[in-house]
Amino acid sequence: MRKSEINSTEIARMAGVSRSTVSRVINNYPNVPQATREKVMQVIEQYNYAPNFSARIMSGKRTSTIGLFMVSREEVFNDSLTNALITRVIESASKRGYYVLTYIIRNTKDDDIMRNVKNTFYQQRIDGGIFIGAANHEPFIEELIADGFVVGVVDQHLEGRREPNRVISNFNNMEGMRQGVDYLYSLGHRQIAHIAGDPLRWSGPEKLEGFRQAMEAHGLQVRSDWIIPSNFSERSGYQSVQHWLNTTKDLPTAIFACNDSVAFGALRALHEADIRVPGDISLMGFDDHLLSARIHPALTSIHVNFSDMMDTLTDRLIETIEISSADFKRYVGTTALVIRDSCQPLL
Repeated sequence: MRKSEINSTEIARMAGVSRSTVSRVINNYPNVPQATREKVMQVIEQYNYAPNFSARIMSGKRTSTIGLFMVSREEVFNDSLTNALITRVIESASKRGYYVLTYIIRNTKDDDIMRNVKNTFYQQRIDGGIFIGAANHEPFIEELIADGFVVGVVDQHLEGRREPNRVISNFNNMEGMRQGVDYLYSLGHRQIAHIAGDPLRWSGPEKLEGFRQAMEAHGLQVRSDWIIPSNFSERSGYQSVQHWLNTTKDLPTAIFACNDSVAFGALRALHEADIRVPGDISLMGFDDHLLSARIHPALTSIHVNFSDMMDTLTDRLIETIEISSADFKRYVGTTALVIRDSCQPLL
């Protein structure tokens, strides 16, 4: 349930402590015995209690603020795609007269971090929130949706979950993988490896399934030793391909990466191993990263219109906040092949 009308006096009564003790626990003062702290926190968490944010919230008015939560163990400063997504949400929200509160979640298993994130909703500091980089099924997100908060998620698909306060934005992974494999096949490639994405995210397994189906449609073998695990980051692409090169017995003629960041890491690992791209092996990405046209060789990729994707997600989130609706909202973006220099035909 959402935060009730319960106040700190009632919390103190149910916990059997003074109101000042409740205040010290909420403000994380050190001079509270651990047993007392746990007793108070148990009551607080049972009733989703959080202190009122401001008189504005107490009057029931909206804050005209949305949260933007990036789930990432990696540093996001140097990732231009991540920065582009964040900037696009801020621009879209600003056009609607909304502020954006941003937060990077390093570890969804950290109780203190997740309590802070959830309290941002329970304290009504924001009217709704967007999550990028979360696992397909993330319990704390499902809890927020169950509590009635308006939540937007990038890259999620849960069968049968069509709540009106759940706003989803995906891109067409299956079609994009088909486009990529079709192009490589047209160049004469029959031995194709795939660098797979995070198995906990929706697009990781979906892209892998799209790759399998596209390969099978051409009668091509999907070799298990040519499915290279990664987690969507450039570092994982580098480390995974570096390890794979040290263990594989033979090389494919082409590699189709789950995204461009992973392809960048793969390119570095291949270069260090004196494997030329595209002279020795062709390399394709997925996303059409902002830097993909600038690296050498320029990366052939599957373009995703992230600007339209994030604009639509932000607009629909705000519309759901402002206008109650019984409709589930899901956006699926289109994909398009972008041919550059990293793939070449087989002679």
